[in-house]
Amino acid sequence: MDTWVWIVIAVVAVVVVGAIAASIARKRRSEQLQDRFGPEYERAVEDTGDRRDAERELRDREKRHEELEIEPLSEAARQRYSDEWQRVQAQFVDQPEEAVRSADRLVQQAMGERGYPVDDSDFESRAATLSVEHGDVVQDFRQGHDLWQQYDRGEGSTEDLRQAMVHYRSLFERLLEGGRVEEGVR
Repeated sequence: MDTWVWIVIAVVAVVVVGAIAASIARKRRSEQLQDRFGPEYERAVEDTGDRRDAERELRDREKRHEELEIEPLSEAARQRYSDEWQRVQAQFVDQPEEAVRSADRLVQQAMGERGYPVDDSDFESRAATLSVEHGDVVQDFRQGHDLWQQYDRGEGSTEDLRQAMVHYRSLFERLLEGGRVEEGVR
């Protein structure tokens, strides 16, 4: 065969190998995002309507998250929050509306003390930031918030408030315990 045929074959082979390598790298990045974000990955795909756009959004969240100084809670703060949560749960029996309002406030305070932005950001921004570390429970945050908002508009029931408490508790426990994992790594 002529030399130019070998050159064409070599160029085609390099292009094919490069395409395969790029495809494998994209698949690996997608799998890493799916593992990190859990159910939040599928939610992002559904919201954007496109896997690439969703993955770009999730990578942007990771970049914004890296700029934050998320710190574990001290043992004293953990105990203080845990005691306050017990009071809030007990309050639910007689004052369910006030208990959920307090639960919402307590979650926001714990987030703020850990270093999550809570003052200047809207709810969805807070949820997106949380999803980087807590992709498996951020949906609980959203559902608790949605149930609380629904009730606050006069469209909910006491059962909705109970469910909101359950959802808030899931995230709240993770916020408290998540710091212990981080302390072990530091």
